[in-house]
Amino acid sequence: MRVLSTILSVALATNAVSGSNWFSKAAYNKWHETELERWLSDHDIPYPTPADRKDLENLVQNNWDSYIVSPYKSWDTDKLTEYLKSKGVETKDAAASNKDALVSQVASTWYETEEKSQTAWSDVKEWILDTWTESALKAFADKHGIPVPQPRKRDTLLQQARSNYETVAKKAGEVASYPGDWLYETWSESDLKEWLDTHGFPAPQPSSRDKLIASVRRNSRLAYLKLQDQQASASASASAAYATLTDKLIDSWGESQLKEFCDKNSIRVPQGSKVNEIRALVRKHRAEILDDTLSASASSAFGAATSKAGNQFAKATDDATLAAQDAFNQAVGTWSDSRLKAYLDARGVPVPQGSKTDELRALVRRNSHKIATGYNAWTWDDLSFDKLKSYLANSGNDAAKKISESTSATREELVEAAQSAYSSASTAGGDSYASATSYLSEATQAAKDNVFDAWSESDIKAYLDSYGVVSSYVIYRPKYSY
Repeated sequence: MRVLSTILSVALATNAVSGSNWFSKAAYNKWHETELERWLSDHDIPYPTPADRKDLENLVQNNWDSYIVSPYKSWDTDKLTEYLKSKGVETKDAAASNKDALVSQVASTWYETEEKSQTAWSDVKEWILDTWTESALKAFADKHGIPVPQPRKRDTLLQQARSNYETVAKKAGEVASYPGDWLYETWSESDLKEWLDTHGFPAPQPSSRDKLIASVRRNSRLAYLKLQDQQASASASASAAYATLTDKLIDSWGESQLKEFCDKNSIRVPQGSKVNEIRALVRKHRAEILDDTLSASASSAFGAATSKAGNQFAKATDDATLAAQDAFNQAVGTWSDSRLKAYLDARGVPVPQGSKTDELRALVRRNSHKIATGYNAWTWDDLSFDKLKSYLANSGNDAAKKISESTSATREELVEAAQSAYSSASTAGGDSYASATSYLSEATQAAKDNVFDAWSESDIKAYLDSYGVVSSYVIYRPKYSY
């Protein structure tokens, strides 16, 4: 241990003298020469031609902090003051004339650390598309033949575009770490100018397509950071508005007060909505904003009953949605890691490597509103007793068929048999797998408007009890849609 400590001390001391990090994390260390040249060109930094890679890398290194880690050091006092105000930092008149004081304040409230900045530029695909409009993402997917499940919503488009980012670059024979013009092939000059205007960056004058792309690319990280900060601020503001909004207060409001609250908080109220329906809508949004509970959809099929919330939820039918949400929330708390991942996989939600159980549960709750775009063994858990027996009887699996013919088989046994049969079919592929997937598609399609209508009350209770959800209260059957 002492020898290792000595080696490290010598290495670090040598590093301090040489000024180069022997375990450097700089993103540009792995960039291609064309990427180094592109970065320098985007930032109007002259470089010799021809130049070897080491010369280019040194030029990027010498300018990296000024443009990437702490770009604010080159801002004027007005821009520095504007930034501080956006972060809620008051600036004194004396400080306005002292640029160094302003720079110091900005540094202490900057969006990210140097380490986070290096990490971000090491994996550009994780953020560079986030500031794109939905139409831009659709055009990118269509241009490169990226399949996007229906309905093609922004979240799904973004996830698919990210997943195929490097594949698209390779097909085009391009590099992807500091992307070239290939990334913006589907953008018109007006699209590029609109992006710059939207995110507060002046368009280059005189402008050309090349200069516009360079400006968008150069400012993409800062635009992403500003967007994230704005969203976090909006979320915090909304949370503050809802945090003091109790059920008692909601119940005390009249129709005009409820509508006024909805207008202020961008809650769309369908025309002709009754007072109780508006109250339920406010409660639903409160739950979503506070991440207190989440909507139960037909695809997850866990929201058909009241639960431990009991009397709080059972007071009126317009509270059945919240009751269902609570039941789903409790059910998720009992799931295994494999089930949590399967739920997310079926909805195209990326699962970060090394995610802990609590993190997976939080991710499931945040994405419970998303539509399932695929099937897995857990999907069988959501089908009725009769649907399960029907599948087992026609699955072509002898063991499954035998269980379907048993008059004493419980729903739990049917689910386990269906999961086992499906897993076998999935492994075998071919007609068996196609048949299983086709059956699932037909069964879930038929269940869209009446997920639990065909279930007996005892089946529903047994289903909830299997997740540790107390089902001793009145069972509502609200209709949900995908």
